[in-house]
Amino acid sequence: MKTTDLKTKGSLNPLSISIFLIFSVIFVMLFALGVINIFVFIISMAFSVLLSNSIHIADQWERAVVLRMGKYSGLKGPGLFMIIPIIDRVSTYIDQRVRVSAFKAEQTLTKDTVPVNVDTVVYWTVWDVEKAALEVQEYQTAIEQIAQTGLRDTIGKHELSTLLQERDKIAEDLQQVLDKNTNPWGITCQTVGIKDIAIPKDLAEAMSKEAQAERERRARVILGTAETEIAEKFSQASQKYTNNPVALHLRGMNMLFEGLKEKGSMVIVPSSALESMNLGAIGGIASLSKMKENVI
Repeated sequence: MKTTDLKTKGSLNPLSISIFLIFSVIFVMLFALGVINIFVFIISMAFSVLLSNSIHIADQWERAVVLRMGKYSGLKGPGLFMIIPIIDRVSTYIDQRVRVSAFKAEQTLTKDTVPVNVDTVVYWTVWDVEKAALEVQEYQTAIEQIAQTGLRDTIGKHELSTLLQERDKIAEDLQQVLDKNTNPWGITCQTVGIKDIAIPKDLAEAMSKEAQAERERRARVILGTAETEIAEKFSQASQKYTNNPVALHLRGMNMLFEGLKEKGSMVIVPSSALESMNLGAIGGIASLSKMKENVI
């Protein structure tokens, strides 16, 4: 818990120092001029000290916890406020802004006995200053200890794959654990974030190889599926061409034309195709025309 000491935050604020200096100068001048005697001067200086000590200033985001004779008296601030000297004292100044605490769980075993290091941050705020001041001594330390313990318990209940894939769910479970413990203190944990999950280097390399093998397996499955689909399409096309020899002949001519239109290309045609689609005559005509072009 970040507390502000009375000596530095209360009695030594700029306003109290200014008032003490002004009254001191006035009383010293009156004493020097003989207007007041030594007894009145001592009483006046004591009054200046008490007055300056009764003046306090709390920042906009702070609340001052005031104790009267050791008992809780109330909250003061923000801004300027005064207390009764000697009887009252400011115990702490509690910050009500959203604060961030970072903590980690090192070498914690998951459910499948994998050691991991987890870095986490929790965003929390004090919504009830009275409870935070009276229920727990150092609530920031308590929050960090509860968060670290809760994180270790959460890691031990899940496998490594779950930790890596469901960070949001792990953070949500941890937030519920923190809220359950800190709400009685007047503190709420708004958000829990998991920054990093570090695993052993050997395990990381093994997981990388496993992922690469899985990608290769998927690629082969996709390739096999494509070959199956192509075979099905060819099967359907063959049925069309069986009952329509003219279409088969035109398809053969188109294939031959596509192969011969590029200069220097070579086309390999099965002998059965030459007979069934009359490609031999077509190929001879195409070669003869090509030779004539070269002669010209």
